[in-house]
Amino acid sequence: MSVRSHKTLITAVALTGGLTLAAVTPALAGTAASHTTRATAVSSAQGDPRNATQHVADFYGAYIDAVWATDDKSAGAAADALRAFYLSAAAQKKVAAFEKKEHADGILFAQNVPVKWKVAYTGSGSGSGHATSRVTLTWGDGPHAEVSKIDVQSDLKTLKITDLRSVR
Repeated sequence: MSVRSHKTLITAVALTGGLTLAAVTPALAGTAASHTTRATAVSSAQGDPRNATQHVADFYGAYIDAVWATDDKSAGAAADALRAFYLSAAAQKKVAAFEKKEHADGILFAQNVPVKWKVAYTGSGSGSGHATSRVTLTWGDGPHAEVSKIDVQSDLKTLKITDLRSVR
């Protein structure tokens, strides 16, 4: 076999392998059991550190990431640091009291971790100095996934979370 034929054969094999991998990878990325990495296209993400609802969304996103990462030894400390940064002292005490009484996470109002979350602004009291955001947590995939909701109150001056209430 000539050198040129050999190079052509190697190129064809490499190209076929690459195309096969490119075709299979997206299908494999979508198959996930609990706590496995899932590739998802995000068209864009943005934020505003002055926005109370964005602040709540940032907190829940980071907090859920931390408590989801059960195999990461730094995750517990990260979750505690997030609570200290985002919650007022009074809210931290209320969360701790809930956890002691209910033996469940006082941020998620549950014993497990949701797979999805969404935060939306729901209003503010006229001249009250606070805003309320609704956090929607999704507990599983598929059309029959369980959903829970939490109303989160934030101080407009400090952006600290001052209250969390499970919505029934």
